[in-house]
Amino acid sequence: MSFIKEFKEFATRGNVMDLAVGIIIGSAFGKIVSSIVADIIMPPIGLIVGGVKFTDLKLWLKDAVVDSSGKMVTEAVTLNVGNFIQTVFDFLIIVCAIFLIVKVMNKLNRKKDIEPPAPPKPSEEVQLLREIRDLLKKK
Repeated sequence: MSFIKEFKEFATRGNVMDLAVGIIIGSAFGKIVSSIVADIIMPPIGLIVGGVKFTDLKLWLKDAVVDSSGKMVTEAVTLNVGNFIQTVFDFLIIVCAIFLIVKVMNKLNRKKDIEPPAPPKPSEEVQLLREIRDLLKKK
């Protein structure tokens, strides 16, 4: 089997296509959540804690070095704590959303499992034939 034919067979399987769609939707969902956190959630929180813009929160490890002409020789070394906090909020919102989706899916699947259809009752003729069979077995 040629490589191209084998790859085509692999790529057109249902699971691979479902995975690709899931990744695309997931990345779009991640962008939406990032926007919600950065543009809607963090500004009020920053206002509550004293007008702080979280993306500006940094721990300076080393200041930038500038020569006498004003040209930057080396950039500052910082820990971007604010970006980390914002990313943690992104993560928590995505985890909550996925948890709710999985919870709903599990609830729907349980309903399917709990209510199996009852087997149809055998006809009177079948019941009579079974009784005759059982009586003959006893003899």
